[in-house]
Order: sequence, then C-alpha cells, then structure tokens
Amino acid sequence: MPVLEIEDLRVAIDRKDGNEVLRGVSLTIEAGETVCLVGESGSGKSVSSLATMGLLPKGALKVTGGRILLDGENLLDLSAAQLRECRATRMSMIFQEPMTALNPVLKVGDQIREVLEAHTKMSNAEAHAKVLDILDQVGLPDIERMMRSYPHQLSGGQRQRIMIAMALILEPRLLIADEPTTALDVTTQKQILKLIKDLQKQHGTAVLFITHDMGVVAEIADRVYVMNRGEMVETGPLMQILSAPAEAYTRQLLSAVPSLVPRQARPVSRRNVALEITDLDKIYGGGGFLSKTRTTHAAKGVSLELKAGRTLGIVGESGSGKSTVARCVMRLIDPTSGGIRVGGQQISGLSRRGLHPYRKKLQMVFQDPYRSLNPRLTIEESVIEGPVNYGMPQAQARAKAAELLELVGLPAAAARRYPHMFSGGQRQRIAIARALAMEPDLLVADEAVSALDVSVQAQVLHLLAEIQDRTHIAILFITHDLRVAAQICDEVAVMRQGEVVEYGPTAGVLGAPKHDYTRALLAAAPGRDWDFPNFRPVAA
Repeated sequence: MPVLEIEDLRVAIDRKDGNEVLRGVSLTIEAGETVCLVGESGSGKSVSSLATMGLLPKGALKVTGGRILLDGENLLDLSAAQLRECRATRMSMIFQEPMTALNPVLKVGDQIREVLEAHTKMSNAEAHAKVLDILDQVGLPDIERMMRSYPHQLSGGQRQRIMIAMALILEPRLLIADEPTTALDVTTQKQILKLIKDLQKQHGTAVLFITHDMGVVAEIADRVYVMNRGEMVETGPLMQILSAPAEAYTRQLLSAVPSLVPRQARPVSRRNVALEITDLDKIYGGGGFLSKTRTTHAAKGVSLELKAGRTLGIVGESGSGKSTVARCVMRLIDPTSGGIRVGGQQISGLSRRGLHPYRKKLQMVFQDPYRSLNPRLTIEESVIEGPVNYGMPQAQARAKAAELLELVGLPAAAARRYPHMFSGGQRQRIAIARALAMEPDLLVADEAVSALDVSVQAQVLHLLAEIQDRTHIAILFITHDLRVAAQICDEVAVMRQGEVVEYGPTAGVLGAPKHDYTRALLAAAPGRDWDFPNFRPVAA
C-alpha cells in the first residue's frame, strides 16, 4: 500500500462559481521513495501539498472532489483536531523560507520541544535528550549552543536544518518539502539534499519534494510528476523524464535550464571602465578599544574592474561577502576602506548629500521585487518616481515609463495596475524597468533571478542581455547559481570568506578553474552530470 495516494483531487477558489485551481490531480508515493513534483509558479504544486496537509487557506481555496489517502485513510474525512494530531506524527512539512516558519522570539530548542510536548507524554529529560539526538542527526555543530540560539543567530542552512529536525523528530511516514533549497548556495544545498536522503533511508520516510530546480530533481528523485496549470501533464521514472520527455511542456522546462558550460565569450571590450573597486575592506562590529563586540571582516582587499556593456558576476557561498561588496558599491553601507569609482568618479568617500548627483548612475535590482516595490503605488508611479525626483517633467516621465514597460515585455495597461496583480517574473521585469528609468551606467543585480522558475528565469536573463546590447549598461551580477553565471557573465569573481580567490573570464574560471574552492563549488552544483536542454548526460 502506498504511503500517500492522491486520487482525482480537485481544488477551487472558495466562492460561488469559483475557478478550479487543481483539476483531477493524482499521485502516489511508496515508503522510502522520493517523488519530485515540478512545474512553474501557479502550476498547482504548493496547492497540492497544502491540501494534503489540510492547510488550504480558509475562505480562499476549498477541496471540491477526490481523495487524499495516507496509509489508506482519507485525510479529507478527518476533523480539524484529528488533522492536527496527524500533522507531525504521521506527516510533516518543510517550508521554503525557515525565517517565516520559525518563531523569532523562541529559542530553536524550545520550538522543537514544543512538537514533543504537543504530541507525546515524554518527561523533560527524555524530551531534552530527543532534541539533542535529532539536532545531532541533522548534522548541526555544537548542538547545546544551537538549542539555546534564536533563529536570527543561525545561518540559512542551519535554520533549514532546524526545520528538518522539527519535521522529522516524530519520524512521520510522509515528509513534504516545498522548495526547501531554493535560496541556498550550492554547497549548503548539497548538504541539505544529502541530509534528507540519509534521514529518509534511516527512517523509511516517503518524501514529496516540490521544486522548480531540475538540477535538484536529477540529484534526488526516484520518480517525477510534472504539473502545468492545475493538471498533471506527465509522470515517470527519473531517467525517462530527463532523457525521453514525452510532453512539449516537460521538454520546455528542461530546455530552459541554463548550462554549466560557459557561453561563448564576447570580444574584449574597449569601452570605458564603468566600475572600479580597489582594495575594498568592510568590517562589521567593534566599538572601540575596550569593546567586547566581535568583528566580522566581510570584505578583504577586494579589487575588481567592470567595463561598459559587460557583465561581471560575483559567486560564492552565503557569507562569502558577495552582497557586502554589492551594498558597498551602491553605498547602502559605507566601506571601511578602499576605493569605489563609478564612471571614473570616486564615490567611496562621498557624504550622503555628495552622493546625490551620482545616485542616478547606479541602480539596483533586488532578489525579491515584491518587497522592493511600494504596494500602494501603481507600476507607472513606481517607474517615474526616480526621474521625477531628479527633475524630469511628469509627462516626459510617463512617456518614458511606457517605453520601458514595452521594452521589458509588459503591456501598456500594466502601468495602471499594482504590484500584487503580477506574477514574480513580471514583478522582476517591473523592477528592471524602474532601475533603467534613471538611465544608469551601472546596474547591480543581487540574486535577481534566484527565486524564479527556470522558464521565467530564462526570459529575464534574455531580457537583461537584450537591454545590455541596446544600452551598453554595465551589470554587476551577484548569484549563487553557477549555471546562471556561466550563461550571463563575461567575467567572474569567486569569493570565499570575504576574499576574491579566483577572478577572470567566465570560460576560464568556470570552464577550467584553478582554485580548489572554485572546483568544490562546481562539484556541488546539482545536476552537474546532465545536459538538460539536450536530454542526455554530460558524458554522452
């Protein structure tokens, strides 16, 4: 008997004549098996998992048909109290963003212990020992200190391990993992995937792994289900899906995966230097001679150069100093020492007032466009805000906004709508249009495509390349995705613990790396043995 069996599941918007979100979805998972559920945003992947867990938002979505069987028992027949008891004891879930799932004011050890207190009658001593044991199983260092830590005191990878510990402490039959590695760098991602696999073998857990990353699918899946617009379009064993996909939609998903083989190098530019970083240092913390505050040397002697019309990528693990360098370049934080020249102008020592004339020369696109766009402003108001503040007449700014929205592939009607009315990929296009409205010399993109589906990611990367060809803008591209770096960057700098350990043309750095750390990053990239667009292993 399968651990999980979903039969003809239908979910609709919870109102009269509400549209169906899931249409006849069926899926099975055996004990000890990993099934990957893939598809673009809006395909119904997360709705399927939330319906299984009994966590569909009340008043928004409702199950209208089908069955969800856990070890043969229909979860749709259970009361709310029975479902609560079933969660954690028989099925559990790991969410994409642990910081939103963990309580920020409770120590993580207490949060794990809460699961035991809610579902068992263990003594305090037994619960303490059980928590220590699961923290050890998920590979966390100094587990006594970890127990006493708050979520904000841990790294992203450590927080995700805490979530896994919480999900597995009662050894559930079913584990649902919803994009648990999307925001993690390749080495942390590899560790988390190995951890889930090892714990699965140890406990015989059935795993439903939801992801849009085909590299992750290639690493862990036994079988794959492909969803599109609320329907299952294809299913099969891993090798069949990767090497002989039957459906056009599956082939489209695989074709959109960027290759790890660097693209052909563009001719060496003779254009002006758009950005020059010289011996940049940034030290956090420290408060004087007698201060006990610990210091962190986030950037150490970083020197880089970027010419107009070219893209420089900075890659490395979380905490390597990538975003610190980007924030120093944007002067969102002040460097401790070193020089930053934008278009030949030294900006590292300028005051906030002194920076004002140069702000329009450098613009930034952030990882999460929803958080960087004002939800109360229409798209047009967001795009024209910068130019108007720098003296452009309203009518001219509106005409420019219309041109830019067309440039990034959005209809003219989008100007009057609000950010929540767009998909993630469309919002990122809007963020790019807003940045370009200032006609900058330098665009800093900090993980600008890391949360996007592979097909949307491919569209945004193509858009950036088109814009660069037209405007000759220089792009500083911060990413932990080596596939993206290989396809968009002319030069790459690899950072580790605040230092640049390897720097040069992309074909050399990623195609023939010299430093052990660069080789380790490439070895950790999920799906590195697959040529996804050509449906074959790399060696074939």
